[in-house]
Amino acid sequence: MPHTGNSFRLGITGAPGVGKSTFIEAFGKYLTDQGKKIAVLTIDPSSQLTKGSILGDKTRMEALSKNPMAFIRPTASGNILGGVSNKTREVILLCEASGYDVIMIETVGVGQSEVAVKNMVDFFLLLMLAGAGDELQGIKKGIMEMTDAIVITKADGDNIIHAAKAQAEYQYALHLYPESTSGWLPKVVTASAYTGKGIDDVWKMIADYQNRTTTSGFLKQNRSAQHVAWLHACFDQLLKSDLQRLKNFQSTLKKMEHDVADQKLSAYAAAQNLLDAYYAAIKNQ
Repeated sequence: MPHTGNSFRLGITGAPGVGKSTFIEAFGKYLTDQGKKIAVLTIDPSSQLTKGSILGDKTRMEALSKNPMAFIRPTASGNILGGVSNKTREVILLCEASGYDVIMIETVGVGQSEVAVKNMVDFFLLLMLAGAGDELQGIKKGIMEMTDAIVITKADGDNIIHAAKAQAEYQYALHLYPESTSGWLPKVVTASAYTGKGIDDVWKMIADYQNRTTTSGFLKQNRSAQHVAWLHACFDQLLKSDLQRLKNFQSTLKKMEHDVADQKLSAYAAAQNLLDAYYAAIKNQ
């Protein structure tokens, strides 16, 4: 723990096909060229049927995976919602203790549950694709109101005009949301991983955010709040694990599941019965 906290934590999310891996490789190369050591923690979705995961992110970041200044670690999401894995926070701390300057967390994808990463990073970056109907998302609540910046990807060739239009629409939409507690006004920029144009602007924007929030004290305050939230998450997980080891609890759980399935009990009443069973088991230990 004494060796952690010296990196900048960057969360990156976006819909499938938006070019997350391509953007991260171009962005990572830019940072390593600036002399920064980077760690990329990618989260791959796990199959709900086989529980397996491809873990093929290194093949999509071939050049960056060979860079001695970069470390890429794919992890299966398992049964964890929120776009991250069960041990993402621990891996962040390990990377910080190892001396990495920037740690990027690439989530599974974008959706209403892709919010856990927000509670473990300093800056939340949303990648969007112009000309694919995504502009309508700018007027919806959800992940948009949590983002610190939006990058319109693939802003090259014939798509430059569409990207500029999407940039203006998203920037207008962001002004409709309440002001962030950090005092930072979310920005929208365009970038092309293919040509490299705009990649430096993304980092300048992030560095500006880091300087402002460090000076104001928000960065330290936000991390402290995230650590407390982590405590509660760990306690919830340990409490649930403790339930599984208690004698006769599994049989009570199966009975409650059966009663709820047959509509003999409401879910709330069954949950209360499980809580009573837990108290009784603890008392008899």
